[in-house]
Amino acid sequence: MDILFLLIPLSVVLVLAILGGLWWAIERGQFEDIEIEGDRILRGD
Repeated sequence: MDILFLLIPLSVVLVLAILGGLWWAIERGQFEDIEIEGDRILRGD
């Protein structure tokens, strides 16, 4: 039972870190237009 006092806060911190990373990526525009990058790779320079 004592392990729950450690695991629950660690899982909350992990979830907050994942959500923070997702928010950061969305704010920086990482998911704006993902299909153009695929086309750019296929076309080359």
